[in-house]
Amino acid sequence: MLTKWKTSLLTVATVLTLGFATSCGNNSTSNVQIAGIKGPKVSLLQDNMMISLVFENVQLDGGLRYNIPKYKYSFLEISPDLESNGTLMQVSVSLKDIINGGLDKLDPAKLPGGRNLPGVTSGSLPAVAFSIEKFHNMSLYLGKDVFGIFIPASIGVDGAIASFRYYIGEKRAGTISVVGNDAAGENAGVLLMLDMKGQVKSQMMNVYKKFNQ
Repeated sequence: MLTKWKTSLLTVATVLTLGFATSCGNNSTSNVQIAGIKGPKVSLLQDNMMISLVFENVQLDGGLRYNIPKYKYSFLEISPDLESNGTLMQVSVSLKDIINGGLDKLDPAKLPGGRNLPGVTSGSLPAVAFSIEKFHNMSLYLGKDVFGIFIPASIGVDGAIASFRYYIGEKRAGTISVVGNDAAGENAGVLLMLDMKGQVKSQMMNVYKKFNQ
């Protein structure tokens, strides 16, 4: 079950910063805490956006690395978490793919199972869906001004979708939604939607050019 929507401090190790990413101090705005999940945490390593989560109730015997379909330079790694009995997931999304990959031309999709994406007028965005061990029906979304990732997880909530502002440091970076099971009792998870417009898009282009001259 979701906790009482209480919040916890988000720690972000940022090597380079986009407009929405600042290093995190004691006065950092906090994010919703989801029972059984630590994160997501977002950082930028050179020209790769790193999204990290720990699933405290998912166990793996070993680690694996997966290439993300359609995202030529991006990948996902899962491994046993060294600080708990759970599983660490790290998703590395290359700015090459976001800026030059033509991914905004993919067929639009909604949440797994067919519910509308919260906060999206059309309810859908260009997307790619795939499954890996222990995590079925993952989705990455890329619109004109937003990047999103849906990660399946056992939330223990039926029907409801609850959305909250997502912060990195003291700046709002987008939204995070806790997605409960659908009518079939499936497709629960966490949806992270990051804003990529205005100053953020401009600084993203600068980082991309710095590492791709």
